[in-house]
Order: sequence, then C-alpha cells, then structure tokens
Amino acid sequence: MPPHRSCCPGRCPVCRRSPARSPSARPAPPVPELWTERVAEGRRHVIGRRAVEQRSPGSAGSQPDKRSGLYPRTRAVIRVLPALLIVAGVAYDVLTPQYFTAAPFLSAASLVAAPLLSLGATVWTGIAGTAAMVLVTLRFAVDASGITEIATVAVVACLAVVINRLVSLGNARLASAHEIAEAAQRAVLPEPAARTGGLDLAVRYVAAQTDALIGGDLYAVQDTPHGVRLVVGDVRGKGMGAVAAVAVVIGAFREAAEQESTLEAVAQRLERSLMREGVRRDSVEVFEGFITAVLAEIPHGAQRVRLVNRGHPGPLLLRGDGTVRTLAAAEPALPLGMGDLGAWPDRAQEEDFLGGSMLLFHTDGLSEARDERGVFFDPVARLSGREFAGPDALLAELVDEVFRYTGGGGTDDMALLAVRRP
Repeated sequence: MPPHRSCCPGRCPVCRRSPARSPSARPAPPVPELWTERVAEGRRHVIGRRAVEQRSPGSAGSQPDKRSGLYPRTRAVIRVLPALLIVAGVAYDVLTPQYFTAAPFLSAASLVAAPLLSLGATVWTGIAGTAAMVLVTLRFAVDASGITEIATVAVVACLAVVINRLVSLGNARLASAHEIAEAAQRAVLPEPAARTGGLDLAVRYVAAQTDALIGGDLYAVQDTPHGVRLVVGDVRGKGMGAVAAVAVVIGAFREAAEQESTLEAVAQRLERSLMREGVRRDSVEVFEGFITAVLAEIPHGAQRVRLVNRGHPGPLLLRGDGTVRTLAAAEPALPLGMGDLGAWPDRAQEEDFLGGSMLLFHTDGLSEARDERGVFFDPVARLSGREFAGPDALLAELVDEVFRYTGGGGTDDMALLAVRRP
C-alpha cells in the first residue's frame, strides 16, 4: 500500500476521511477470459526475461532466488551446514566421556537439510548421520541405549525426507501461482519502445522479495499528437485484484491520452474510469483503496514537461551537469479513485526539460527502501554528481545500488521509468 507519507503529508483529507471498508467484502473476480492470450504472452516474456537475468554475470550473487528467497552466498553456506553438524557431532562424541552422545547433532543435520536442500542431499545427509551414529556407538560395547540412539537418528532422517517433499510441493505451488500472477501483470504492462517520440526510454520492474503476491505498480507510455504522454502509479493492494485494477488504468490512459487535449482532462478520465469500473464490478476487493499516480506530457519540439500528480512520489530531474532535483507536486491532490471524497481540480505544473536531461519516475518501492538500521534510501543524494550513459544504464545502476543498500530486497515492489531528451 502506498504510504500516506508519500501522497498527503497532513494536508489533505485522505488520512482522516478514508471510508471504512467492509471486512466481508466479496473476493475479487477472476481474471477475464479475454486475458488468456495476453497472459500466455506475458508468461513467455517473464520466462525469457528471467533467462536473460540468470545469464547476466553482473547479477550473480546480488539478487535472491525468487523461489527460495535466499542469496547464492547464503545458499553456499547452508549447503555445508548439515555436514558441519555431522562433523561436530562426531568430534563431540570422541572428545567427551562415554555417557555423552552425538545423537542431537546428527539428528539436527537431517532436519536442517530437509527444508533447505534437495531431496538427494537430504537422503545422503540422513545416511551419513545414521552411519556416523553407528560408528561412534561401536567404539564402546553396544547396549540398549546405543541401539536407541541409532534408531532415533535413523527415524529423524526418514522424517526429514518426508518434510523435504512437503516443502518442495509447497514451494512449487507458490512459485506457480506467483509466476501466473506475474505473467498476467506483464501482459498488461508491456515494455515501451526504447525510442518513443524522439525520447530515449527504459523501464524496470523489481518485485518485492518479502511477499509472494504481485503488487499493483504500473507504467505506460503513449506517443500522441499532443506529445509523449506517460503515467506511473501504484495501486493499493496486491494479487490478481491489483492486476485487474492496473488493466483498467492502463486501458483508460491509452484511450484518454489520444483523445484529450490537456493532461488535466486525462487525469479526470482515469478518475471516472475507476469509479465506473468499481460500480460495475460491485466489489470493494478490487478497488478497495486508491491509486497514486503521476502523469506527464512532453510536447514534441518543446523543452518542457507538464506534470499532474495525484498523490504519488514526485519524479526526479537529472540535469546534464549532475544536479538532481525532485519535481514535487506544487499542491497536494487526492489519489485516483477517491473522487467520492469531493472535487479536487487538477492543475498541471510545467518544468524545464532540456537536452541531455533525464526524468526518473518511480513508485514508493524506491523512496521507501530501507537499510538494516531503518534509514530510508535517498535517491537524490545517491544520484547527484554522477553521469549515466542513458536511461538503461541509469536504471541498471540504481537497481543494483538499492539491492546493496537494502541487503538484497525491499518490502515493496519498485517500478522505474527513465526518460532522456537527447
């Protein structure tokens, strides 16, 4: 959920007048069947993109595996942990009197391997632990206690195999659900062309590592007779309901961007579309919150940019001399979808957008990223005084820096859109 700190710092009625929602809301309707082909196309795009990321040498060790949530270096340590427990157990038994036993260490080795390693590794860990228990027991006269300890380690090893299979099945189901939702999202969020209306563009979407549900970050770019128009936003909520809301916003934006003569009118069209869709679906689950968004218009041949901000973090302007400035909204405004709280006229603000400059639009996954001490990531300070070869290079370096700052993963999705005027 986009935090109120980003959209209305105490100056609008959102925080005080947000309408109560019924806890018995009906579940979100399924994705329409008309999306089937788009979802399949998006799924192929996701799989292909993942293959490219896996082949990228620069990403090795910097991002966690989405299925396990673990980083390569962490996984390397975990792989040897069961073996270390077995070695420690044998050493403990050898170096201590007879009445001390290695059974706790050897049993723990199998239990550690079960949820973290493969089936084969779990089986071999159990065999090694049981064999080690037999060997250390044979050092002395085998009695009932020794046989019991061997049986305990063997039974725990068998249970570890069962646990491993249950964990693997659960992970497979979770990964499949996540992939389908991500494919649906990519189907409604196709990447814009790298060159649109004489501008250079690049986009990145980084899913949060702490949540299995797909979020509602969105972006769209449209070359129109009025100039290049774009929108970047964040839908409250997650899952397929958020994807459905994204589809409504993107569809309404593409139509309005071509037809409306002003950016303010485009924002009003989006507002009406969300309100109408919410009534038609009659489901507060799909549109239960709001959508923060910033709309931009870059006229052809004019070194200006017009902005309409509806409660979203302001874009960053990176000038050719290395200075970075946040284009904050001149006046606070309600997010889209909250028109029932009252009229809120949109007023576009204009800023210089000179040649060699870049605009960085982002969602709160960037501005709300925090390090281990809870300190927020400051993109202005991080990007000031630096030069980037282009939008793609900017986003690549920024994503890597956020991963390093947060220790590998944020708590919210992060959508980035960079635009450069040559």
